[in-house]
Amino acid sequence: KMLRRVLFTVLFMGALPSLAEASQGHISVVLLGATGDLAKKYLWQGLFQLYMDQVSSGHSFTFHGAALTALEPGQRLMFDVLKKLACPPDESPNRCAVLKDQFLKLSQYHQLKTAENYTALNREIETLLRREGLKEAGRVFYFSVPPFAYTEIARHINSSCRPPPGAWLRVVLEKPFGHDLESAQQLAAELSSFFKEEEMYRVDHYLGKRAVAHILPFRDQNRQFLDPIWNRHHVERVEVVLKETVDAKGRTSFYEQYGVIRDVLQNHLTEALMFLIMELPANVSRAEEVLQCKLQAFQSLWGLEKNSAVLGQYQAYTSQVQEELQKAHDYISTTPTFAGVLIHSGSLRWEGVPFLLTSGKALDERVGYVRVLFRNQAYCTQKETLRVAGHSQCKAKQIIFYIGHGALNTPAVLVSRSLFRPVMPEGSWREAVGQSDLHIFGQPLSDYYVYRPVKERDAYSALISNIYHGRKDFFITTENLLASWAFWTPLLNSVSHQPLRLYPGGVENQHLLDFEMVSGEVAFTLAEPAELLKPSRLMPSDYRTIQSKFRHSPLVSAWSEDLISQLASDIEKTASRTVARSGQFHLAVSGGSSPVVLFQRLARHHYAFPWKHTHIWLVDERCVPLTDTESNFFSLHNHLLQSVRVPYFNIHPMPVHLNQRLCVEEDRGTELYAKEIVALVANASFDLVLLGVGTDGHTASLFPQSENGLEGAQAVVLTESPVKPHQRMSLSLPLINKAREVFVLVLGKGKHDITTLISRVGHQPRKWPISGVSPSSGQLVWYVDYEALLG
Repeated sequence: KMLRRVLFTVLFMGALPSLAEASQGHISVVLLGATGDLAKKYLWQGLFQLYMDQVSSGHSFTFHGAALTALEPGQRLMFDVLKKLACPPDESPNRCAVLKDQFLKLSQYHQLKTAENYTALNREIETLLRREGLKEAGRVFYFSVPPFAYTEIARHINSSCRPPPGAWLRVVLEKPFGHDLESAQQLAAELSSFFKEEEMYRVDHYLGKRAVAHILPFRDQNRQFLDPIWNRHHVERVEVVLKETVDAKGRTSFYEQYGVIRDVLQNHLTEALMFLIMELPANVSRAEEVLQCKLQAFQSLWGLEKNSAVLGQYQAYTSQVQEELQKAHDYISTTPTFAGVLIHSGSLRWEGVPFLLTSGKALDERVGYVRVLFRNQAYCTQKETLRVAGHSQCKAKQIIFYIGHGALNTPAVLVSRSLFRPVMPEGSWREAVGQSDLHIFGQPLSDYYVYRPVKERDAYSALISNIYHGRKDFFITTENLLASWAFWTPLLNSVSHQPLRLYPGGVENQHLLDFEMVSGEVAFTLAEPAELLKPSRLMPSDYRTIQSKFRHSPLVSAWSEDLISQLASDIEKTASRTVARSGQFHLAVSGGSSPVVLFQRLARHHYAFPWKHTHIWLVDERCVPLTDTESNFFSLHNHLLQSVRVPYFNIHPMPVHLNQRLCVEEDRGTELYAKEIVALVANASFDLVLLGVGTDGHTASLFPQSENGLEGAQAVVLTESPVKPHQRMSLSLPLINKAREVFVLVLGKGKHDITTLISRVGHQPRKWPISGVSPSSGQLVWYVDYEALLG
């Protein structure tokens, strides 16, 4: 019996304490794509390392390489790889030779192409277990194949290759996991029809990198030092960086589809950032707690805008694409090979701290690191040459998780001596001793406590070990995957045709790719324009803002992002002018989706806005509790109020929830709000009212054929919406028309038909309430984006 003979041989060599302990069950590992590049470079070595580590664990193993290649050539290719497997330097030669020989005997090749092939594999595993008298512990299927093959393979495994009840199934998936949010959702839905969430292990090999994997344990073991300083009051900035000297040559078919953001930032760098900024769970060993905290960190991130990123492309990239993909000589690629992205979090811990994610190809060095730079509040009177080396409080204070390569050429954790001596696990990390002439971020290595791993281990070996142990916190769950794509997709869409800064590559880049943070945005520090890439369609910047007339009132129109920027600036100017004149500014804002991007713009870019003197009112509200996500006030609070300093008494939500009930006439909520307006707003004339337009022509919560609010003396009314939640509270049309200024914001293709219609109709508020907006002694201005205006 082959498997039994292998066990006895290993036992004889002293690897197993007793045969009885080899009774925890049998594990079958199936590597799909067994002859591919990833398998050759990393996966077979990782599986061999697993076997060496776990041979005495009580589990028995077989390893099944699989691919589409026919049996004989596939077998030859696979065993050519296996014969080159190596043991770690500290492994004894005798034990290494025996274990390698046994690993080869436990490995076999299969052609997995049809449903019958999978059925035959299942039958072979069951026959082997029956013959050896072993209980099945579980099966691992490692998908080292392109994602387009996932669904078919998943269907075959689910229908004919699942282990029996009582044994576990672990399916390991390699990136890319989709191209954007929609494709990721589609792939996730397909896989979830075959596998349970706990059965899927999505690999991001960066989570197996020693320095990245140690971020959470480091934070946990050093809570006493970090708790007081791990926050916005002490951290100046965070940098997560992966620089490469190689270009994309030989990989352009992949790179043209994905580019640097999808290839590196959306996954590797984002995952490292999450480990850094997530709240620490009580127990970092509990995977479900870690994953939940990571998801909450995702949800705290502010949305990205076009100006959150700077993008570049090395000059030879387009010619490489033309050559490798047989593109025409006039083909111009708009795929970025360099990106610098500025991210912010809205959490109380990190509000205002810039997180910089940077990666690129054809750069000046190969290095990866996660750097936390702390604010320096010290002033040192002694001149620099007289300060004690490494202990001066005036030197930069930082913690660096050094992923590898670069000056150190090894994973490391560095902590400034002026911060604290960290607690590090002795068995796996050791302090580097001895002085070195190396400098890291401008400081000699002697300025840091430096720790290196005791044993070198590649990322895939670490991750394969985590798969064996069922450690889900080192992998990407569906929920976290979709949260990441939801965060990155809007940026990817907004920069998809953005001109890129060309750079020559390597040391010749000089300062071309340096960038800086300005007013919550990033921009290249060198002002000279990048070469125009002549995209196939006109860019937003190719259009000047249109200013003309719409319904006899001023019209401002541009692409949506430029339009929002202009509107935010105009609101700030109005506010500043009004405060200078009367000491306060009364702003009434509508609900719905259109104002959200405006609120975010005001919160992030308009630091001179006179919030201290601003009163904020609601134009309309849904009859739901203010904490309900459907509430207009809830949206206003989430996207604006929690990020700016408006005095508490200057915020005026509509009283829709009184006496533990919603919008009941007897509670007289409309009268209360009207009295508050009369008491605080001079002549009940708001300084500025911001409105939107519905596809049916409604504005505020004044709907076509409405019985209330279109005329009469009542200032605030209850209305009925044709969509849920039906009950609403709204300012009336007569009150809106008393305003000094009214701005109407209209965004998106979905509003093109109603925009065209209302451009032609007269004053017919009962059919189209928006047509009744006409300030009696103020100004009306329309802000309509190109998509709504032109389709």
